[in-house]
Amino acid sequence: MHKGLKFRLYPTQEQTILINKTIGCTRYVYNHFLDLRIKLYEAEQKTLNFNACCLELTQLKKQIEWLNEVDSMSLQQSVKDLDKSYQKFFKEKKGFPKFKSKKNLKQSYRTNANKGSIEVESNRIRLPKLGWVKFAKSREVNGKILSATIRRNPSGKYFISLLCEVDIQPLLMVDHAIGIDLGIKEFAVTSAGEHFGNPKYYRKYERKLKQLQRKLSKKQKGSRNRDKVRIKVAKAHETIRNCRQDFLHKLSTKLINENQVICLEDLKVENMIQNHHLAKSIADASWSEFRVRFVLSQLDR
Repeated sequence: MHKGLKFRLYPTQEQTILINKTIGCTRYVYNHFLDLRIKLYEAEQKTLNFNACCLELTQLKKQIEWLNEVDSMSLQQSVKDLDKSYQKFFKEKKGFPKFKSKKNLKQSYRTNANKGSIEVESNRIRLPKLGWVKFAKSREVNGKILSATIRRNPSGKYFISLLCEVDIQPLLMVDHAIGIDLGIKEFAVTSAGEHFGNPKYYRKYERKLKQLQRKLSKKQKGSRNRDKVRIKVAKAHETIRNCRQDFLHKLSTKLINENQVICLEDLKVENMIQNHHLAKSIADASWSEFRVRFVLSQLDR
């Protein structure tokens, strides 16, 4: 099976510059070929497939020198992602590919492991063009590494997600079934009588977040002081998100390990969140993400 592992990266100043360049180059390549395919279809009712785009990418790299400074596999992967977006659009008839923006909160690029180009040694990982980069090795990296995604958060932190091919042992069978009722006052109540309180992390940090956002609104756009406050706001949101994910992960893991069958009520969160009196509390509870974690965890069974 394929398993993803996420770690915090600690690149040097030179490596940071190269990561940012690679993110910009992959975004440029994606937007370039999306624009090319749109104009070609409007003019001749034709489209470019993946192989044709790769040939065009080779010529593009000869014309634009700075594209050769970054990992070539990341550029090719960007073309492949665009082609997958097109295939998905034609199959599902929705979600036409959009141009990528440098203002988007998600800034990342992906590269593939080719003949040992990605290697882990102690608390360092070797990546194409970047060389050896320090990272927080919170767990062992087992199995064959297939690809790596390097991501930059709005707070300025860098993370890497490794896709590995591993042998996963199924969990032991247990003779126990449970039903779960989700709520706001209490996050979950089980049919066995267990009660799990709602930590309400957004409410906990809401006052601090409001103060930072008020300061941000008073800063001049483009100034260094505004950028400093923007990073503080991003870190506050990141803290809330990390606390919430930690709670959901620990609770879902506990319930999965103790029960063979788990029944969750089917809530229409999209409709419920239209209630302006409860929208903030419902979004803070993150029921949908909790449900997704159960679906993914059940694969181990």
